[in-house]
Amino acid sequence: MRVLVTRPAREAQRWVHELRLLGVDAAALPLIEIAQPPDEDLVRREWARLDRYQAVMFVSGNAVERFFALRPPSLPAWPRADARAWAPGPGTRDALVRAGLPLAAVDQPDAKATQFDSQALWEQVKAQAVPGCRVLVVRGGDAAGQGSGRDWLARQLAKRGVEVDTVVAYSRRAAHLTPAQRELAQAAAADGSVWLFSSSEAIGHLRAELSAQGWGGARAIATHPRIGQAATDAGFGVVRLSRPTLAEVVASIESIR
Repeated sequence: MRVLVTRPAREAQRWVHELRLLGVDAAALPLIEIAQPPDEDLVRREWARLDRYQAVMFVSGNAVERFFALRPPSLPAWPRADARAWAPGPGTRDALVRAGLPLAAVDQPDAKATQFDSQALWEQVKAQAVPGCRVLVVRGGDAAGQGSGRDWLARQLAKRGVEVDTVVAYSRRAAHLTPAQRELAQAAAADGSVWLFSSSEAIGHLRAELSAQGWGGARAIATHPRIGQAATDAGFGVVRLSRPTLAEVVASIESIR
């Protein structure tokens, strides 16, 4: 049974490698492309004033990697010893550690949280949300610079009197499939393959790319209920939910056999 990993290319290759090490027949089929932000100078300007923030929330591992890639060489890797880095899940946490932050500086959802998302993160960081403090949200956006994703956490912060700024550190767009990838996707709609989805946006791109394709015979694992609902709405015949950890994804793959 083959598993198709639909994350952006670099993440997909990492997941494919780790799944194969565990004996899973995995292949990368990226449905989202990560590109430079529409305005790199805006990101560099945020670096120059990063010391005014009490916390920086990174929405994903890509947000971490792209933000740190644009750090001016003259600036330190982290502006102040007491500043916190917020991560909604283990992938973002690991990216922060790879970027050079000590794990002790990172706040993340409890390891036993039902989901790894903004709501679970909020339970860990809301005590830091005091009136007058400032938080920077580092996120992705479209080619025009419009932020993508949900603003739930920013709204909670604003209700507490926290000043919230946002910077778009990378662009997200549909990854157009090559002829070979289209053939792989069409086959996987009915050959027993399992689609691994970590984004509702990826499902939307797949539907747009293969608009005439039926998905009633396809099976999917989704790493969040919203993503699972998107897969169900797309017509996937079997949809299972899993937290986005390697061990739990593998367990879900085994359960779907």
